[in-house]
Amino acid sequence: MPFKALLRPLIDYALPPRCPICGVTVDADNRFCLSCWQQMDFLAKPWCVACGLPLPFEHLEDSLCGKCLTEPPVHDGVRAVVRYDDLSSLLPMRLKYGTRLGIAKLIAEHLQKFVAECSDNALIVPVPLHPTRLWRRGFNQSVLIGRELARISAIAMNYNLISRCKITPPLRGMSGPQRRKTVDAAFALCNDAQASLAGKSILLIDDVYTSGSTSNACARLLKKAGAEQVFVFCWARVISSFENG
Repeated sequence: MPFKALLRPLIDYALPPRCPICGVTVDADNRFCLSCWQQMDFLAKPWCVACGLPLPFEHLEDSLCGKCLTEPPVHDGVRAVVRYDDLSSLLPMRLKYGTRLGIAKLIAEHLQKFVAECSDNALIVPVPLHPTRLWRRGFNQSVLIGRELARISAIAMNYNLISRCKITPPLRGMSGPQRRKTVDAAFALCNDAQASLAGKSILLIDDVYTSGSTSNACARLLKKAGAEQVFVFCWARVISSFENG
């Protein structure tokens, strides 16, 4: 028996696995307690074929949400584990600002269920941080999530294909065209990106999907370099009452 396995009971006694949200003791690492699990809104089909927005009742498989009927996204859909709310938001917050790095593995394990619908020619690309923010934080949470997803899915990851060359101001209050202009100028492709992206199905990794401006900006560059599809993989998605119908 491996030495680590022999020590497992002692470790669990001294540092028992705990729910990453409320902190109560649970059966195993990276597990939620029943109460927190039941309070989260896990997202599933049916969803909009263009953006992945969950639809409130059964639709045909090629149905579009109201927004995508008039303004389809550049990306090919969002695959989010849960709806963003006060409870689910605690995980990305603790990962980014509480340095609870093990949460990246938990998120990746939940994202793995979406991998099956992607083509065999897939590539994981994390949303980049500006170097200044990366230096202050010490890590990019999207890279950590992407690395864990790459490990458990055996899909390659490349975090050097796209860079964030400009820190953007808060997008709240900006019009659609203003948001696009702001974020499009914030990202750049590396010189040899085309060779790595041609014909690929990209899994663009982020922690939270809000307005879609950042994801669309990245998807626009990736597709320009030859990517066939770009799916956004994230832990939580902001869904307004208007979107939810």
